[in-house]
Amino acid sequence: MYQWILPSLSEILVNSQPSATESSSAKAEQQWRVSIAATEQLLSKSLATISPETSQGLVLSAPAPILSEPRLAQSLQTVTFTAKPFNPLALMPFEMPAAVAVVDEIAYQETILPLLEADPLTGEQFCLVFTENFRLVLVLAEYKNGNKTFCFSFDSEVVEQAWRALGARVMLSNPDLFADLEEVVQKYYPSQPDYRTVMEFSRLLLTHLPEPQEQIESVSPPLPISPSPAPSASHRSDVELLQAFAHEVRTPLTTIRTTTRLLLKQRDLPPNVIKRLELIDRECTEQIDRMELLFRAAELETSASEKSTNAQLTAMSLDRVLQQSIPRWQQAADRRNLTLDVVLPQELPMVVSNPNMLDRVLTGLMENFTRSLPAGSHIQVQVIPAGDQLKLQLLPLPLTENNDKASTSPCTPPIRKALGQLLMFQPETGTISLNLNATKHLFQAIGGKLIVRERPRHGEVLTIFLPLEVNS
Repeated sequence: MYQWILPSLSEILVNSQPSATESSSAKAEQQWRVSIAATEQLLSKSLATISPETSQGLVLSAPAPILSEPRLAQSLQTVTFTAKPFNPLALMPFEMPAAVAVVDEIAYQETILPLLEADPLTGEQFCLVFTENFRLVLVLAEYKNGNKTFCFSFDSEVVEQAWRALGARVMLSNPDLFADLEEVVQKYYPSQPDYRTVMEFSRLLLTHLPEPQEQIESVSPPLPISPSPAPSASHRSDVELLQAFAHEVRTPLTTIRTTTRLLLKQRDLPPNVIKRLELIDRECTEQIDRMELLFRAAELETSASEKSTNAQLTAMSLDRVLQQSIPRWQQAADRRNLTLDVVLPQELPMVVSNPNMLDRVLTGLMENFTRSLPAGSHIQVQVIPAGDQLKLQLLPLPLTENNDKASTSPCTPPIRKALGQLLMFQPETGTISLNLNATKHLFQAIGGKLIVRERPRHGEVLTIFLPLEVNS
């Protein structure tokens, strides 16, 4: 007997897996996060090419998009189910537009569908994946007693039942879209799941599972800091809390940003409304990126994911990353009344790093750096070769009140207080950010090295080293 007129996905999976049991919220949520990370990696490896020109699959999720890699999202059609007290799309239920979200200046299709408030599906997080290589369903559901359960299945019949339950809901709100999605779903219908795919998914799950007693292995020259002790129970609890916090903040922000981009697609909006919506979009994007960094840093502390991240290191163009990053750095400096000067060589060699993470880590570092400086400061960014590495240095030059020349007075470093094992708090600005050790671990995970030095006339000077490609 179902709770509602249509079955929820958890009811379908639990009925197909009699051994499924309830567990603590923290454990089930951790299983969900680990599985989503493994699913993204599996998709990246299984897709023939990463291209926005042709769709290579379909991803249905709730209550927010689950794909964090923009390049991956460009190759997949995505549909997000969400429930809101007021949903502007509910005013036109049979003309549901596709949201065009711009990431790295490339558009990809994302459709938002409303769920009825009484639908038990509103209390579940789920993901259905349809590709040529596999079909997968993942569900995280909460029981009335507060416990949660996590289930997943590659079984084509179980995935088909899950789609039928979702398809019935789509049919009620948008029959035309249901016909389109049904055609896509049936296009990706393998007779039986390939055991090699299931084995690879299991391997990726093990890669992301926490190994609290394992020390994070250094992948770059040793940092000038004392080695971290084995994580205690309080440390693990602190890190898990940060992971949950980052996830819970990122989910509604993603929904807000998606809805904002839907509104921006409407015609004849007043200029002042467009300006405010674009501001909301930008602020949401910045905070989503911040939460992503917090989540990645916590992930490094609780799992062996640093190994898998390093497996993704590849030769890449730093020039392309900087061309995308510098305008954002300039905006961050302008908002805080700072001046920014970037000094680049005529030609930038290829470096070895993680293309998907380097931009985020650099932008997060610059964001924290600008927040720690007083208004009127000048920031100089220098990029110069240093042997078999490339050196990127952030140098603050405080300005005098009367002119734009660098002041020779000593610079007082900002006051920072520790918040748990990974965060620090600046009382003067109210800023919460990753501490230096966590930031250094992030740079290690993407093949680089961060050194922080105090200079009396400059304050903190940050130096990042990235290895050059061998051919360079």
